[in-house]
Amino acid sequence: PTLIESELFGREKGAFTGAIKPKQGLFQDADGGTIFLDEIGELPLDLQAKLLRVLQDKQVRPVGSNHSVKVDVRVVAATNRDLEAGYKAGTFRKDLYFRLNVVTVYLPSLRERKSDIPTLLQHFLDRYSSDLQSIEITAAAMKCLMHYDWPGNVRELENCIERAVALGNREIIDVDDLPPAVRAVAPKKSSSSATAESYDSNDLEDIERATIQRVFEQVHGDKLLAGKMLGISRATLYRKIKRYNIDLSSGAHAAATAEQS
Repeated sequence: PTLIESELFGREKGAFTGAIKPKQGLFQDADGGTIFLDEIGELPLDLQAKLLRVLQDKQVRPVGSNHSVKVDVRVVAATNRDLEAGYKAGTFRKDLYFRLNVVTVYLPSLRERKSDIPTLLQHFLDRYSSDLQSIEITAAAMKCLMHYDWPGNVRELENCIERAVALGNREIIDVDDLPPAVRAVAPKKSSSSATAESYDSNDLEDIERATIQRVFEQVHGDKLLAGKMLGISRATLYRKIKRYNIDLSSGAHAAATAEQS
C-alpha cells in the first residue's frame, strides 16, 4: 500500500525504507491533463479514502510530507467488478463510488458483441503481420472464433491472433493454428437440421460490411476517423471499401448537411 500511495501521490526522501530520493507522484505528472486508473476496484480501502480526499480537495500530499500540492486532473477509472455491489458489501467506499460515477461507459464482454470480432481480427492481423504481407483466415477458423465465448475478452483474442501469426505460415490462418480451447468449440459437421448455429463466409462479410457502413455514418464519411474507430490501417480500410462496394454517399451527405447548418 505504501508503494501504491507513493506512485500516485509522490513521496519525500526517507518517507519509508528504500525511499532514497523524493519522487513526484502520477497525479502531479498528470496536472492539467488526465490520469487513467485501471482496475480501481482493487484499491485497498485505506487508499480509497486518500483518493477520495484528492478528488474532493484537488490536492495531493506526498508520503512523508506535511504540505499539500494543488492538482487539476481529470480522472478516468476502469474496473471489471460491480462497484455498486462492492459498496453494498463493504469492499468499496460508497462515497468514492459516487464521486467517480459521474459519466459511466459500460463495455459489454466480447461474447455479447461478436459482430466486432471480424473488425478486431483484421486490426490484430495488421498489427502482427508485416506491412507487405496480407494474412487471410479460413472460414473454418473464423467459425471457431465466432463460436468461442472469449472469457478473456479482447486481450484473449489478441493473444490468439498473435499466436496464430507467430506459429503459422504467415499466409493463411486455419483451425490448427488456433489455441486448443478455441479449436475445441469448432462446429461439428452434421447433416441434421438441428445442427448448432454456424457462420459461413457470407455471414461474416455481411457483419463486417454493416459494421464499416455504420461507422462511416457515425463519422459522416471521414475516412481517417473511421479507420481509427475501426482500429485498422488506411490501406486496409480502402481495401475493404472496394471489396464490399460500400456506399459512402450517406456519410458524405450527412457531413455536407452538418457544414451547411
